[in-house]
Amino acid sequence: MDFNPCMKHKVIRKTVREFAETEISPIVSDIDHESRFPWEVVEKMRPLGFFGLQIPKAYGGTEVDSISYAIIIEELSRVSAAVGLCVTVHNSVGAYPIVRFGSDAQKNRFLPAMAGGERIGAFCLSEANAGSDAGGVETSAARDGDDYVINGAKIFVTNGGICGIALIFAVTDPEGRAGKNAGVFVVEKGTPGFSVGEIEDLCGMRANPVSSLFFEDCRVSGLHLLGRPGDGLKIGLAALDTGRIGIAAQALGIAQGAFDAALKYAKERQQFGKPIASFQTIQNYLADMSTEIDAGRLLLYRACALKDAGNPFGCEAAKAKLYCSTLAMRVCDRAVQIHGGYGYSKEYDVERYFRDAKVTEIYEGTSEVQRMVISRALLSRPV
Repeated sequence: MDFNPCMKHKVIRKTVREFAETEISPIVSDIDHESRFPWEVVEKMRPLGFFGLQIPKAYGGTEVDSISYAIIIEELSRVSAAVGLCVTVHNSVGAYPIVRFGSDAQKNRFLPAMAGGERIGAFCLSEANAGSDAGGVETSAARDGDDYVINGAKIFVTNGGICGIALIFAVTDPEGRAGKNAGVFVVEKGTPGFSVGEIEDLCGMRANPVSSLFFEDCRVSGLHLLGRPGDGLKIGLAALDTGRIGIAAQALGIAQGAFDAALKYAKERQQFGKPIASFQTIQNYLADMSTEIDAGRLLLYRACALKDAGNPFGCEAAKAKLYCSTLAMRVCDRAVQIHGGYGYSKEYDVERYFRDAKVTEIYEGTSEVQRMVISRALLSRPV
């Protein structure tokens, strides 16, 4: 049966929501408290194609359209933002750069295992002295014959503790012109000189194993370089544009989950002899929360539509990421407030949503960086 796009997206949302509520919801509090990555959920996601969402079918992927992709990430994140984070980072900044910039040989080598979830991907840019400033990266990749020797360390790597494939942003020509002196290398788990640091003890996203990655005389073939020497910044920016769609969807899912919990609680909680949902202040909170979520979803879908049409979408992705991450914080704050003292308790999901929401304003480019991306795009347009 053929579905029109609207029906197709409704079916995807319903299917993923049922999966998340059945398979993830029963363990979501435990994996958060224990900072445990849920491999048992990954095993169930693999045959469903969640790890091949942006990988062509020729390599075993499911290759869904961008709105479908955003819906899947939103629905996973509505239940567990940490699981949604794993899936979106793997797809958007792990697999997507290989799909777009990789050679046929690289695609054939890396993508099938990534599509099946046998190897989870990570993208490694941030360092102790380089976060928003990609030009400050100190990790080096020195040419040695047909190989490159990588030395350096990456911090706060999402999926770092479980990644089978890591895309490493490194300087290939220390004397070269800034912005043209870096490359992106595909480094496989088990490569000598590649090691994983301890899992970070973070405020939120605690079920995702964020860690540092270390490279000490890590030798990789020149065939592991994506594109050409000097293409690093171009590849990194393209990956981040796509990644921002995923993080916007994740933030939207967090907001939707917090709103759903707050609405249910407001209908059930009795004060002064009636449900708190009957009070005008609570009604105003709920109305604002719902309106902002709808607005964020429309911004996100616009960026998705532009991407699928082959049009520039970086500015729109930045707007969606900026707005959705900001609204996630506002919605979660109101959800906690509606719950009162219970909202501050780990017995209620809104406490976790609140912790998870904050980092969406930080990774894949801080809110300040998003404003910079947006303003540059605006100022570059002819008057």
